[in-house]
Amino acid sequence: MKAIKGSLKASRLAVAGAAAASAVLVLSSPAFAHVTVQPEGEAAKGGYAVVDFKVPNERDDASTTKLEVNLPADHPLASVMPQPVDGWTVQVTKSKLAKPLTLHGEQIDEAVTKVTWTATGKGIEPGYFQKFPLSVGRLPEDADQLVFKALQTYSDKDVVRWIEVQKDGQEEPENPAPVLELASASAAGHNGSQAEDASAASAGKETAAVTSTGGSDTTARVLGVVGIVVGAAGVAYGVMAGRRRSTEA
Repeated sequence: MKAIKGSLKASRLAVAGAAAASAVLVLSSPAFAHVTVQPEGEAAKGGYAVVDFKVPNERDDASTTKLEVNLPADHPLASVMPQPVDGWTVQVTKSKLAKPLTLHGEQIDEAVTKVTWTATGKGIEPGYFQKFPLSVGRLPEDADQLVFKALQTYSDKDVVRWIEVQKDGQEEPENPAPVLELASASAAGHNGSQAEDASAASAGKETAAVTSTGGSDTTARVLGVVGIVVGAAGVAYGVMAGRRRSTEA
């Protein structure tokens, strides 16, 4: 009996411990709900990319109604185009550059420094997230990453500032800024060439298959018509031969 009671007690303690661990996990999970930025595919140095700013709602009593993304001033981007997002308006803010940029042979003396999305409805409700896409370029060739500082505003006017930069050898800050990692230009170009070659080869195979099928169908039709004509001639010859025999008899 004592052994059984001891076993039951141990089981209860294990269940209680698991419940406590789950509670800690649930309570600590909002700390991981950062605003982040990720490329659709790959963001290569010197190229262009579409990047998504992922905004989770880490509150259970308010909705996210605004997102402000500040573009890096140390590496200005000459081309920035937002993609429309249902339920949100977007405002693009440009500023004069201290040092003009050259894009496609033209001098550019201003660039986009901030993009702001504002909800026209309920915004991002508790338990949901939203992606905000941007087409950006030309990406710098002398940097391994770009830091975008963001402000997240809630329906109760509370503002979370995702602006802290991660420092080497230190723990992640409480409100880290979104960071876009840049891939090597040579590696991205090689992979892109392989993808284009594979696509062209696939298209060539499909064209060849269509041409071959079309030729086979045409040949079959011609042979069928010839067969019908030959068959009809044979029948006519047989009828005529029969009539001649009848006349001779």
